[in-house]
Amino acid sequence: MATITEDRVEPRDRRAKGPLIYRQSIFTRVTHWVWVVCLFFLLCSGLNIFNAHPTLYIGEQSGFPNLQTGSQHLDNAWLDIGAVNTPDGPRGQTTLLGHSFDTTGLGLGMSGDPANPEFRGFPGWLTVPSYYDLGTSRVVHFFFAWILVATLAVWLVASAFNRHIAEIPPGPRDWRQLPRDVLNHLRLRFEHRRQYNVLQKIAYSVVLFILFPLIMLTGMSMSPGLNAALPWLVELFGGRQTARSIHFLTMNALVLFFIIHIVMVLLAGPFNELRQMITGRYRAGPEVGFDASRRDKP
Repeated sequence: MATITEDRVEPRDRRAKGPLIYRQSIFTRVTHWVWVVCLFFLLCSGLNIFNAHPTLYIGEQSGFPNLQTGSQHLDNAWLDIGAVNTPDGPRGQTTLLGHSFDTTGLGLGMSGDPANPEFRGFPGWLTVPSYYDLGTSRVVHFFFAWILVATLAVWLVASAFNRHIAEIPPGPRDWRQLPRDVLNHLRLRFEHRRQYNVLQKIAYSVVLFILFPLIMLTGMSMSPGLNAALPWLVELFGGRQTARSIHFLTMNALVLFFIIHIVMVLLAGPFNELRQMITGRYRAGPEVGFDASRRDKP
């Protein structure tokens, strides 16, 4: 029987695995991880700020409990996280669009030790700092908000020079591939290409060009100083309370994206996905092939 030497088998294995390509630039990788840190602290400090008044409204005005009339909120409230007294003792309650739900088990409205509960919108393990401190949470929130803005500006400039930004929005050919890519994802069949697939392009376009600008602009519209300098900004969103609601919903959309993003990384191959965001190198699928004429170097 003939012996197959290792140097003859190796090229076949390389073709089976696909090429190791340079996919992510240093700017994309650094800004990616800075965004991860910023969004973590923005979320947790933002929830602490939200706990100062865990109710959201539509319009310009907000309401507080009226001891004379017994009215708890204005009619324009659409979300309220609090606690109520029941025959069995206090319970956490969340009211969404006029419908109330017991959310004690979720830590919304009431959390901690049942014998000595804490009454606030979101539990302490989700907030920064873990105790209620509006002043500290605002300092943390604004600090990381400006880092996020600066990092996004760096990414936009760098991506314009290396043309990475042009690879993100889906084109006509991508939209034609949408049904096939959706079906492949439902079957957990992932193609490892040089470029993003259409679902990735849609998701990244929404985050970078819609959610990021929206959460920044709504955050700016809630600043009294910027209200004086740019009064049209708060009017653009229909009032400060509407801007606050949009800010909250946008944050939830980013959290949902993060969860889906992590799930897809785990399903598509966490080592390969993490390697590209650390070293820039990505193992493409065998269908990509080795192209000696292509420059896959940083």
